[in-house]
Amino acid sequence: MPSELDRKFDALLSAVTGPNGRIQIGSDDQGRAIVTNLPPTLPLLFDVFCALHADTIAVIADGERLKFAELNQQATRLAKALVGRWGIRKGDRVAIAMRNAPAWIVCYMAAMKAGAIATLLNGWWQPDELAHALELTKPKLIIADAPRAKRIEAAGAAAELVTLPIERRIEEALAPLVTKGGEDAELPAVAPEDDATILFTSGSTGSAKGAVSTHRAVTSGVYAYSIALVTMLAIKESEGNPPPNPPLTLIAVPLFHVTGEVPVMLNSFVIARGMVLMPKWDPGEALRLMAAETVTYFVGVPTMSLELMQHPDRDKYDLSSLTDIAAGGAPRPVSHVKRLQESFRFAQPALGYGLTETNAAGCGNFWQNYADKPASTGRPQKPIVEVAILGEGDTHLPAGARGEIAIRAACLFRGYWRDPEATRAAFTGDGYFRTGDIGYLDEDEYLFIVDRKKDIIIRGGENISSQEVEAACYAHPGVAEASVFGIPHERLGEVPAAVVYCENGTLDKADLIRFLEARLAKFKVPAQLWVHEEPLPKLGTGKIDKVSLRERYRAELAGE
Repeated sequence: MPSELDRKFDALLSAVTGPNGRIQIGSDDQGRAIVTNLPPTLPLLFDVFCALHADTIAVIADGERLKFAELNQQATRLAKALVGRWGIRKGDRVAIAMRNAPAWIVCYMAAMKAGAIATLLNGWWQPDELAHALELTKPKLIIADAPRAKRIEAAGAAAELVTLPIERRIEEALAPLVTKGGEDAELPAVAPEDDATILFTSGSTGSAKGAVSTHRAVTSGVYAYSIALVTMLAIKESEGNPPPNPPLTLIAVPLFHVTGEVPVMLNSFVIARGMVLMPKWDPGEALRLMAAETVTYFVGVPTMSLELMQHPDRDKYDLSSLTDIAAGGAPRPVSHVKRLQESFRFAQPALGYGLTETNAAGCGNFWQNYADKPASTGRPQKPIVEVAILGEGDTHLPAGARGEIAIRAACLFRGYWRDPEATRAAFTGDGYFRTGDIGYLDEDEYLFIVDRKKDIIIRGGENISSQEVEAACYAHPGVAEASVFGIPHERLGEVPAAVVYCENGTLDKADLIRFLEARLAKFKVPAQLWVHEEPLPKLGTGKIDKVSLRERYRAELAGE
């Protein structure tokens, strides 16, 4: 039976998106819901909303405060330089590799305005991982900060590389790109069907794949969140309890992740929400910034909110401005929900479910509904998102039945870059994306995730391919067999662990870890490593029996 909050939300959602509502809904050529009265491309989104919110502070970082109008001015200037000086044409890939900074946002905006495909490189990758992504996408230009530029040089990138001093104020930070002409260049027309972004996702097949999204897909993902927030604001206003402070978010998640890019950064342009940027995660600094800047909204992987709750200085700061503390990217333990309510008396918890391939859109659970159903990731983000549970032959299963979770929406990516086989496998015949997660919908359309179909490990919100880590293990001359799987971790949810067999004598575990650290981002390196004395157990097919190994070593850890 729908909750009182659900009934209120649905009634106001109908008003917001109805014939006379603030947001008008139509459909695309596949019958999927789209917003028809908001910009369908990112260049237009930036121009429209930066004009509407011109004098609102958009970014706060390293002592610098930039208004939305200033951001857009810098982005247009840089876009003309990209076209006129650097020769960027529609469809060229412009790779961005840097930590969170105003320059990251401006470079992203400029790439969109120049008609390029913004290729968002994982800032934690090591040279081998960077080399794979760069070879796959072949960008024409790579824009990086100094630490990542060194790794890219080590990867042997063929593209032109420009290093930015992003710690400086925005004009100085962009100077290496914009001081060489191009001011009079004409920017191209960009259509909703043009490719906009490539984000990388670690699935079950080893090396990262590049998920390509059009402008329509990215903006639809943004508006899925905007519609929900406008409706939630209408609820507060109808109750005579409007937010006392202007919206301001602390961006602690990396902008190269879909959560940082779409619901946090891009959505902030739509709803006039300022962004306080953190260069790296530090819970103590996060608390200080939230108090000093009167932050109203925080989102991060569940690990982050746990660290905020546990921090010894939490009670030293006035966090009364914080109204929402959300999480995504990984499951949040049910026990954390009540702790959040007790730890942050003015803020209500929320949880979202989306994927890189859905431009972060999917389901959301918030406020009292989340407290009542803390094990659920919420209802589909209507009217943009449709969710189905797939059974045998891709049949749609009824409420309560378990199967693979699938999503249909205009915000879906169009495919994996240069990988038509993986693209075909990702979609059903009726246009649903197969998430690889197993779950069910209850009678109120709340989604419960119970397992994963894909062989991935989610460490604090980071997807790790077991096969990729196994491949790195096999590159060591002493490893004959390897199996990688997740083991429970109180703070991060789970972390990677590896079992290896050495055919020719003993293996130095410390040596293997050092070997892996040189080839994998730090978060992918096994936190636990066992050297098996005999060949690893096999299934009848000859494959390594990962299930029995995982059960054995998880039990061993539990015993310890």
